[in-house]
Amino acid sequence: MEAAVSSRGARVLRLAFSARKPGIHGPGTGPAATFGTSVTNAKVSVNGVHLHYQQTGEGEHAVLLLPGMLGSGETDFGPQIKNLNKKLFTVVAWDPRGYGHSRPPDRDFPVDFFERDAKDAIDLMKTLKFKKVSLLGWSDGGITALIAAAKYPSYISKMVIWGANAYVTDEDEKIYQGIRDVSKWSERTRKPLETLYGYDYLAKICEKWVDGIKQFKHLPDGSICRHVLPLVQCPTLIVHGEKDPLVPRFHADFIHKHVRESRLHLMPEGKHNLHLRFANEFNKLAEDFLQ
Repeated sequence: MEAAVSSRGARVLRLAFSARKPGIHGPGTGPAATFGTSVTNAKVSVNGVHLHYQQTGEGEHAVLLLPGMLGSGETDFGPQIKNLNKKLFTVVAWDPRGYGHSRPPDRDFPVDFFERDAKDAIDLMKTLKFKKVSLLGWSDGGITALIAAAKYPSYISKMVIWGANAYVTDEDEKIYQGIRDVSKWSERTRKPLETLYGYDYLAKICEKWVDGIKQFKHLPDGSICRHVLPLVQCPTLIVHGEKDPLVPRFHADFIHKHVRESRLHLMPEGKHNLHLRFANEFNKLAEDFLQ
């Protein structure tokens, strides 16, 4: 069974993350200014850590991109950083603490790590002097976005999430267990993150992530954030790839049912990385919704 799950996990990761590529490198050390179509890399002190972010665009509407499992702005949002409308939006892509260039510290996964990420994300945007923001959250970043929208409703304008789940099931746990060992990932899947982290750190944080996400399975109803969904007030677009091998359709349906101001958009050929595989379609969908 374990071998079968591992094989499935490797296949799932190929399907889910094959389009994930490193993007812009070279973080700076000071606060960023907006340079139109250029991209600024910087770090800023937030809640006792130095968080790395990328910023581009000159629009009045601020948009924060929240990456997925093990991800960063550069690995997870290349087509969005490059192509989202820079006259309408100021786009910020962040690296959560312990991910990407937001190290040290090393990443850890206490039971409240999503709440911690949500607070870090909001405090980052406030430190950068944005008065309100919209959120685009992928996978783990979608979970963080839901929590942020629930806890800071007056600060969030709109939200787009995809590949997120509000609780953990037995089926999810099997998928997570199958991706624990990065040595079993395909080179194409592993290489971008290995380039970013080095193999040893990648292997370590992947195992820690699996243990971190599995711990929710033992909470009431397997809840990650299902209890806060009714608190979300902002208009929310839930995008779901109907061929997503990591997050089954019932997760998107559940979030749609419990977030009152939400609508669900299905992409029949979309997988977990639909914003990368179908970047033009996704970007237009997000821009239309945010406007």
